[in-house]
Order: sequence, then C-alpha cells, then structure tokens
Amino acid sequence: MKSKVLTYLGFAKKSGNLVSGVNTCTFHMARGKVRLAILTEDISENSEKKIMKEIRKHSVEYIKYGNSEEMSHATGAEGRTVFAILDEQFANTIKGEIGKDIKNA
Repeated sequence: MKSKVLTYLGFAKKSGNLVSGVNTCTFHMARGKVRLAILTEDISENSEKKIMKEIRKHSVEYIKYGNSEEMSHATGAEGRTVFAILDEQFANTIKGEIGKDIKNA
C-alpha cells in the first residue's frame, strides 16, 4: 500500500500541489494554502517543534508517516522531512491511502 501513497505524492508534486521542507511549508501555511501536512517518522526534534508550532497556529491537519528517504525519493526532493499538500482532492486521497496502509500494518 505504501507505494500508492508514494505514487500520489509524486502526482501531487508533478501537478504543483505539493511543497516540501520546513520553511517552504511554513510559508504556505501562513498563506492558508496547506490542506494536509505530512511529517516523516524520522523528523528531527527541532524541525518537529518548529513545524508543529506552525501547524497549531494555522490549524492545519497533519499526519506522521513514512521515512524521509522514501518520501524524498518519491517526490524528487532529497533530505526532506516535511511535505504539504495544497489541493483538497489530493489531501483526501492521500489521507485515505495512509489510513488503509496504517490499518493493514
């Protein structure tokens, strides 16, 4: 199932509906564009504190999922631990697939 999530992340990136990195995601949250934030399981403590502050401040829905290596590879952005989905459809689809993946784990 994880491959479906990674495929959808790739589609979101290609369509311009995915941004990555703490600072870029924070910028888009401040603009009210983020529909879903995805934090990798291996995010550093400092990055997590910084992004969680913004997530709470802007009331953004978030999920902790996957590891930075595979997520970064799927989106073509190396070394990223934070991803933000900007489109409601992609956000709902990815949430659903992550839910299925977690349930089947």
